[in-house]
Order: sequence, then structure tokens, then C-alpha cells
Amino acid sequence: MRTSWLVVFFVALALEILWSSRVSGFYGDSAAIESVSRRGAHVGIVVPNMYEFTPLLEQGRFVADATIPFIDIGGRRFHIGTIHGKRSIVVISGLSMLNAGTTTQQLLDHFRIDVVLHYGIAGSSNPSLHIADVSIASSWIHTGLWYWQRYGQGPNDELSLEQNGDYTRLLGNLHFGSYNDPSNENSDNKLGHIYFQPEEVFPITGTPEVRQHAFKVPVSRTLYETAQRELMNLELKACLNSSSCLSSEPKVLFGLTGSSANVFLDNAAYRTLLYDKFGISSVDMESAAVALTCYAQGKPFIIFRSISDLAGGSDHSNEAIQFSDLAAENAVIAVVEFIRSSHATF
Repeated sequence: MRTSWLVVFFVALALEILWSSRVSGFYGDSAAIESVSRRGAHVGIVVPNMYEFTPLLEQGRFVADATIPFIDIGGRRFHIGTIHGKRSIVVISGLSMLNAGTTTQQLLDHFRIDVVLHYGIAGSSNPSLHIADVSIASSWIHTGLWYWQRYGQGPNDELSLEQNGDYTRLLGNLHFGSYNDPSNENSDNKLGHIYFQPEEVFPITGTPEVRQHAFKVPVSRTLYETAQRELMNLELKACLNSSSCLSSEPKVLFGLTGSSANVFLDNAAYRTLLYDKFGISSVDMESAAVALTCYAQGKPFIIFRSISDLAGGSDHSNEAIQFSDLAAENAVIAVVEFIRSSHATF
């Protein structure tokens, strides 16, 4: 009788452990991860949101694996499959820099990843970058790391901890008083100045606990040159439906600088500042985090962002609600064609 009770107890305990591991995100366990990794290196694809992932699932673009279609790890689902015969793992990160960075690190920690591709929609801060265009930037900047100076100080005043190398004035600042309404006689503003800061990074090739700094992070040169060669004349979609089309054909643009921050930008003045000060052409909330993570881990990466709105640069309301689907579709077209055409290069 006691033996039967012990059997029941241990079976219940095993089921509890199995269930706990499943709900905590380890469904599929290490054996499934090892099985996928034994197949060889994969293309890792990080996508911000489901509506940007959905076009990849359509028209047979992404073919899920028949035996292990996905593995859940730490609350995220890693979709296992192929794109044009190339082994691929796709994961949705969720909105924001934190989500994008941690998801990219999870991807690299658990799987054999050859290169990382990231795609999604973005706002345009460049007058030459239009709705549904795809920007393949050569470098990425995180513009959301600031030193906010106290009121009454300015560019000639040293920042706290600047001597230690923690903060800098060299990258430029935003003076809020420069954007006051001209009808207001007060030429200053108690919000003062913010100074753009580089990220602290700890590259895998560096010395642990010895920080380095990175502001403009370049994409992989090989991947970028491949994209230039293969996607320069790529045909993109110009129509939302049969009765609603853009006035000009969308195109793929290269040689630009992209930026990210935990801000949905819909402000003409700040949009202009980013373009004038840093030459930034597109703005989003995730790409720079993917770039910084790959940079620190020494992993080749490239990013595709399609324009859904003008980030406050138009005279009417934000366009994202109208053009997000079209932009997401064009971003997917570019990514899928990149994988197809560069099959032999990675």
C-alpha cells in the first residue's frame, strides 16, 4: 500500500514539474533544442509584432518544421522551419528596446545561428524616404539614452561623472528652449538640455567587466553588400487593395542611418532634429537593440525596415494605422528575397 502511494506521489510530482516547465516557457526541453541545433546553423529572424510576422506565414513563405514546429523558451515562441529551403528560426520579440535585446540574446544563447535578420515597420525622418519604401540602413543608433542636464546649465558646463567617462557632450544635445513657441516671450525652457549618449557594451571579443562605448553600430558589411547587389531593383507593393494605391512605386533604399528608442515618434520638430544632427532616416523602437546585441556577440546582422508613417512630418494625422499592413508586407518581401538570393552566402 505504501509503495502504491509512493508511486502516485512521484508520478504527480513528475507531472507537476513537467507542467511547471511548460508554463514557464521550457516546453520542448533541451532535447528539442539540441535536436534543432544538430541540423546545422539557422538564419535567426527577430520580428517585433504578430502583424509583422503574419505576412511571413502567408503564401508558403515560411514552412514550419514537420516534427518540431516551435519551441517555447522563457515566454517566447521560437518558430522552427525553412524559407526558400534555408533553415530558419523566427521569434516575435514584442514592442521596445528591452524586448528586442533580450529576445535576440535568447535566440543566440539557445540555437546555432549563422546570421540575424530583423525586419518591421518604421517612421521616416528623411524627406526622401516615403511610405512603403524599404530602408536597409548601413548603421544603427540608439537615440534614447540621454543625460538630462539641470535647468540653468548648458553646453559649456561639464556633466556629472563626465570625467569618469560615464557621460559625454561630444555627440550633441537637444535644447528645449530652441523649440519654444515664438509667440512666447520666454526664450528659455525649464526642461533645459538633453545630451545624447553612447551605449556601454561588453563585446565578446573584449575583456569582461571592461566597458566599451558604441553609438553608431554598423551592420555586417558582407550582408549589406549582398543586399545592395540583390535587392536594388526589387519590386515592392504599392497598393493596399485594388482601389487604393500609392502615387509612386515604393523602392529599396541603401546607405542610410536608422535609429531606435522607446518612443513612438510623431513629432515634426524632433524628427527634423534627428535627421539634421545625425542623418537619421528611419525611426523605430527595436532595431538598435538587435544591432547592439549582435555587435556585442560578434554575430553578423542586417535590418530591413519599411516605412508606415512620416513620424510627424505630414500635415495630417499619423499614417501608420492606414499603411502598417502594406509596410509590413514590403518588409517581408525584402527579407524573403534576400534569403532566396543569398542562399549560398550564409
